[in-house]
Amino acid sequence: MGLLGLIWGGSFTANHAALAEVPVFTTVAFRVTGAALCLWAAIAILRLPVPKSPRTFLAFAVMGVLNNVIPFSLIVWGQSHIPSGLASILNASTAIFTVVLATFVLADERLTPTKAIGALIGLMGVIVVIGPSALASFDLTSLGQIAVLGASTSYAFASIFARFFLTGLRPEVSAAGMLSGAALVMVPVALWHDGAPSLHYGVETWAALAYLALVASAFAYMLYYVVLRLAGAGNLSLVTLIVAPVSVVLGALFYGEALHPSAYAGFALLAVGLLTIDGRLHRRPARPAPQESA
Repeated sequence: MGLLGLIWGGSFTANHAALAEVPVFTTVAFRVTGAALCLWAAIAILRLPVPKSPRTFLAFAVMGVLNNVIPFSLIVWGQSHIPSGLASILNASTAIFTVVLATFVLADERLTPTKAIGALIGLMGVIVVIGPSALASFDLTSLGQIAVLGASTSYAFASIFARFFLTGLRPEVSAAGMLSGAALVMVPVALWHDGAPSLHYGVETWAALAYLALVASAFAYMLYYVVLRLAGAGNLSLVTLIVAPVSVVLGALFYGEALHPSAYAGFALLAVGLLTIDGRLHRRPARPAPQESA
């Protein structure tokens, strides 16, 4: 889980690097297309079964839009107007939005008093991060923050959708299908809006694009499902508590980004909210069983 947090924390820095030469939609198109090709190659090598149902391929397309096209585009666009560390902190609200949305959609996800308190604390954290002044002076910085929150909401919808339509499939196949659906949308959009890519990018830009596609997407999605199996969904939801600090540190080291103290205060509230939802703050440690004397 720590490795996954490091990888996704680095994706915000890679977005920043890519945006120096590559437009928003083209950056996303490179990411999803490269990751899809890599995963399909792995599936072919491992000879994994591929579903043939049109319903499954439609689900891949919808999942690609909800989990890749919308959030990746909003986050990358948002990062063109706000620091990468701030974007990662706002992205940590994904788990909060997922809990709230699941309450209304999933019958087995009731909003218990503990989850309600955690969600409220987390939402307070989001408000503190954005700050009332951001909404008072509505500018590109405000829109950048709202765009990242929109990405978090889309991730929440994707989590719910996957529960209904993408169960029983190998994780590599689900990820490859989802990213392929995203590529089928993003490549035409990028060509229409940004034009054909020049491909005359610097080494740093190519390294950032390769990182986003191969490491932060293809490898990270396979690692994601391994962690899900070993640590469970509750623990996995806390990975955002690793992603944000990593992104903040990398943004400061590579780009000299300095965040307002309210961003750190808001992240602290988000962390408390997530830990409250998870139950760790009020969970009593198990007492060791008494040992019998020989």
